[in-house]
Amino acid sequence: MGKTRNQHHIIITGATGMVGEGVLMQCLNSTEIDHILVINRKPCAYTHPKLKEIIHSDFFDFSAIENQLSGYNACFFCLGITSVGADEETYYKMTYTLTMHVAQTFSKLNSDMTFCYVSGAGTHANGRLKWAQVKGKTENDLTKLPFQQVFNFRPGFIKPLPGQKYAHPFYQYINWLFPIGRTIYPNGFCTMAELGQAMINTLSHQEERRTLNGKDIIALAKE
Repeated sequence: MGKTRNQHHIIITGATGMVGEGVLMQCLNSTEIDHILVINRKPCAYTHPKLKEIIHSDFFDFSAIENQLSGYNACFFCLGITSVGADEETYYKMTYTLTMHVAQTFSKLNSDMTFCYVSGAGTHANGRLKWAQVKGKTENDLTKLPFQQVFNFRPGFIKPLPGQKYAHPFYQYINWLFPIGRTIYPNGFCTMAELGQAMINTLSHQEERRTLNGKDIIALAKE
């Protein structure tokens, strides 16, 4: 008799954004993922037998839904805001404080959880740019939480999946650059399918804490 694989029950945040939606689509199509919970402020407009959605407005207070957040062995955290146009206080609150609150809650409720955080290319706690410092601090502090595993993903340009509802409109005009950029600078270009599959493939790893740049994401997706 063959070995029965572990059940993979995952939480996805940010499913109404481009990255979160792409990761959700990849997970819905994956036979490796058995159950998906998405937590959104507004409906994500996807339905599927293995998908459950919780609409919740305050990500700084999960007390009303905390009893629904246990029993999951992974979180694919794709929630975030751009630093463009945001003041330093708002960006810090929505990037560091919010992420850490969500992660601390999940780690308390799910001791065997793998936490995948979508950061960004150029992130560095000691970098020159403020956004890079905030994301770097977030990465570093996530690795200190009592998760089974933590993976910090630093994609650059991401090519959306066909049919994405929440992809930025400008991608339809610049997607032609993708094969050129991938050839010249492969570390800065990955597809949404590669990003989503790389996250799924972390679930076959054990006790890792890693930061993944573009080439690492592509390699992990191929496992």
